[in-house]
Amino acid sequence: MQIRERRFRAAAPCEGQEWLPSVLAAARCEISDDELLLRVIVDESDKGGVGGEALVMGGDILSLHPVGDPFLLAPRPFENCETFNAALLVPTGVGAEIGGHAGDAGPLTKLLGSICDAVVTHPNVVNASDINEAPANCHYVEGSVLTRLLLGNVALQPVRKNRVLLVIDDHPDSYFTTAATNAANASRASYGLDCSAILKLNPGVRLSVSYSSTGRAVGDVTNLDLLLSKLLELRDQYDAVAVSSVIDVPPGYHQKYFDSAGEMVNPWGGVEAMLTHTLSTVLGVPTAHSPMFETRDIASLDLGMVDARKAAEAVSMTFLQCILKGLQRSPRIVTAQFGRAGLFDVTNVSCLVIPDGCLGVPTLAALAQGIPVIAVRENRSLMKNDLRALPWADGQLHIVENYWEAAGVVAALKAGIDPASVRRPLNKIIPETVHASSDIRAMTAIGAAAAEPAY
Repeated sequence: MQIRERRFRAAAPCEGQEWLPSVLAAARCEISDDELLLRVIVDESDKGGVGGEALVMGGDILSLHPVGDPFLLAPRPFENCETFNAALLVPTGVGAEIGGHAGDAGPLTKLLGSICDAVVTHPNVVNASDINEAPANCHYVEGSVLTRLLLGNVALQPVRKNRVLLVIDDHPDSYFTTAATNAANASRASYGLDCSAILKLNPGVRLSVSYSSTGRAVGDVTNLDLLLSKLLELRDQYDAVAVSSVIDVPPGYHQKYFDSAGEMVNPWGGVEAMLTHTLSTVLGVPTAHSPMFETRDIASLDLGMVDARKAAEAVSMTFLQCILKGLQRSPRIVTAQFGRAGLFDVTNVSCLVIPDGCLGVPTLAALAQGIPVIAVRENRSLMKNDLRALPWADGQLHIVENYWEAAGVVAALKAGIDPASVRRPLNKIIPETVHASSDIRAMTAIGAAAAEPAY
C-alpha cells in the first residue's frame, strides 16, 4: 500500500460554474482508477486558478475492502436553526500561528463553545500531549470526517463512550512500549476510558517527516498493510482507534523546532494527518495518532524554557492522553440522513471558522452549502489564498482581524442580526427607483383583465 501527495493545478472555473467540482476534477486527474483520493489542499491561488496537493492512496486493500468516494457533495436542503453550531478548522502542517503547535487552539475552542450549542473540530486543534481540555459540547472528529460532514455525505451520532483500541509500535526499547501501556491504564483508572485492547505491532506503521515545495509539513507512511489488515479483522471489537508510533525526523529536528520561536512548522502533524485520514476513510471510525520517542537520548533532551505553544510537548513522555481522552466520546460516523433526530449533519452547521487564506475542500464545501465563513487574519500560515476571489453570496464571507472579532461575528449570527449593524459607520440604504416599462404596463393590463370576473 502506498500513500503519497501529488501536485495538481486547476483553472479558475468560468462564470456561473462551481469551484468545488473544478478543484476536485483537477485533483482526480492526477490519480489512476485503482487509487483513492483522500485529501485536497489548495496552497496557492490567483486569477488564473489554484494549485495544491492531492493525498492519494493505492494498493490491494482497496480491492479487498472497497471504499466509496469521500468527496461526494450532498447539497443541504435547509439549515436547521433549532441550535447554533460552529465548525472550527485549523489546517495541520501549515505553520498556523494559533493551533499549529501543541493544542494551542484549545482556549479558542472553549471560547466558541461558550457561545455555540456545539463546536465541531479536529484533533490537532485541542491535542496538547497529556492535555485535552475540549469543552463538553465539542465534537472531536478526524479532519477527513469534518470535511465529509461539510460535504453532506456523513453525519455524526453522539455516543456515551467508545471502545478505544490502542495500537503501539513494538519499540526496540521496551521503555517506550511500557510507558504507552501505563498511559492507557492510567486513562482507565483516572477518567474511565474503555480500552478494548492494546495491540503491539511488529513491524509497526512507520512515519517519516519531510516538507513540500511550499513548506508544508508532509512525509511518508510505510508498513501500513499490517495495521490496516489487523484493524479490518478486528472491526467488531472497537469503536475508535488510537495509534502511537515512531515518527522519524532528521537529526537535530527536535531541538531545532523547540528553539525556533514558532518560526519552524511543526514537523510531525502533517504526516500524522496523512495516516489518520487514511484510517478514518477506510475504516469509517474516529482515529488519532500520537508520536512515540525514537530513543531515550531524544526523550531526555534538555529543552529549557520553550515557547508556551509548545510547552505541553516539552513535558510529556507518551503524548497519548490527549488522543485517548478525545476518542473516548468522539461521535460515531454514519451515512447522512438530513434532519433525522439524534444525528448531527451539515444542516446543523451554522458557520465555519478558519484562518484567513485557508482554502481546501472544507472551505469550498461551505461555499457550496451556503454556510457563513469567518476568516481570521491574525492566524497567519503558509496558505496565501485570497478568499475574497471566490463567488460568495452576500454576507457569506466575514474577514476579521482576530478570534475576539470572530467570536463577536459568531455571536451576531447566533442572535440573528447582521454583524455590520454593530459597526460604524453604518451605511444607509438608498431607495432604488423602478420605472415601469411599456412591456410591464402591458403585462399589468393583461393581468388585470384576466382577474376581472366573468358574468
